[in-house]
Amino acid sequence: MQKHILTVLVENRPGVLARIVGLITGRGYNIETLNVGPSNDPTISKMTIVIPGDETVIAQVVAQLAKQINVFRVDDVTARPHIDREAILLKVSTRATGRAPVIEVAMLFGAKVVGVQPDALTIQMIGSQMQVEQFLTLVRPFDVLDIARSGSVAMIQE
Repeated sequence: MQKHILTVLVENRPGVLARIVGLITGRGYNIETLNVGPSNDPTISKMTIVIPGDETVIAQVVAQLAKQINVFRVDDVTARPHIDREAILLKVSTRATGRAPVIEVAMLFGAKVVGVQPDALTIQMIGSQMQVEQFLTLVRPFDVLDIARSGSVAMIQE
């Protein structure tokens, strides 16, 4: 099942986020990640929603979102030229391996050490969903103690 990235421009008002989430989850669809922030217009917020599903499911979600009164625009950017990024913070144990191997993997992905503890490192990494997943695959054997992920943000590149 493919993950689809939707960008949704909505009115920046209380309750809009809850209605959008309720609309999607109420129909039995899962939201993998959700990110909401202000746009260049303070009255409009931009949502980036990652939803797993086939073309039929995504077409239904897009159609339902587009009908909402507080929604100005809905785009499925998955198949269009776009940039998506996710930020991740993770704390990795260095007790068994020392710091050098963890730092080496981090450097391969352009990640930065942002915190040093006696037996752990806190690493920040920013990349596409695929890059974040690849990074996590390589770093998991080092005993990941904690993870915080932002969810994707995306922008069409046309």
